Amino acid sequence: MAPAKGFTPNQVARYARHLILPEVGGAGQRKLLSSSVLLLGAGGLGSPASMYLAAAGVGKIGIVDFDRVDASNLQRQLLHGTNDIGRLKVESAAETLRNLNPDVEVVPINEHLNSETAMRIFQPYDIIVDGTDNFPTRYLANDAAHFLAKPLVHGSILRFEGRLAMFDSAKGTGCYRCLFPEPPPPGEVQSCAEAGVFGVLPGIIGSMMAFETIKYLLNIGRPMIGRYLLFEGEDMTFRELKLPHSKSCPLCGDNPTVHELIDYEAWCGTAAMEPSEAQAV
Repeated sequence: MAPAKGFTPNQVARYARHLILPEVGGAGQRKLLSSSVLLLGAGGLGSPASMYLAAAGVGKIGIVDFDRVDASNLQRQLLHGTNDIGRLKVESAAETLRNLNPDVEVVPINEHLNSETAMRIFQPYDIIVDGTDNFPTRYLANDAAHFLAKPLVHGSILRFEGRLAMFDSAKGTGCYRCLFPEPPPPGEVQSCAEAGVFGVLPGIIGSMMAFETIKYLLNIGRPMIGRYLLFEGEDMTFRELKLPHSKSCPLCGDNPTVHELIDYEAWCGTAAMEPSEAQAV
């Protein structure tokens, strides 16, 4: 293959299978290299999502996490290895992604995501990818993305089940609150630490999160907007639900009552733990 215009010989070799796809080609690959994605969590979902985004050549990837690598993470969080135990996850993740693709600028953000920091952290990125493991951070991500008019890819996992959705609510297509207007009572939904998670599961859902993100950046195919995908691993079945825009949604409905970021921990009645992997709700 002759070098494509605007690419180095190494890039032509690296992205060769993209460059020959009519849906991507040189223009699409340049678009990816000029795009930016913010990942919430460097855990089970963030691992495959970030690795495939980096491999695809997304030019700038930010990763928000304030947790450290634990031995219990290694069954599914492929960004990290045994030698990383005790390290900050964002440091381990950045090292892995930079080694995977030196074209990518990786921005480690070892910071607690809350109402005071979210807007500043989200602002520089084209799209937000949410793999968080708690309801306060999930609602925070949803609301901040809406106020900044940024698309949000959502994934969640628990035991053998996974969920996938995409929201672009500033354009009138619905948000996470359209699906779940209120958080569940504290303790009603178990976390992965409490109920367990099949190690392969985040690889499936996280990869699909990356797939949706890349599709959106390239404007190809049909996005998951307005749809909610449920995966059951034990039976290897997929089920899709319609996710219409709710006119009564407190955030993006006809008469919104949420006009700014709030204290999500107080509202949900639970603390926001490490943003690494998510309950399947």
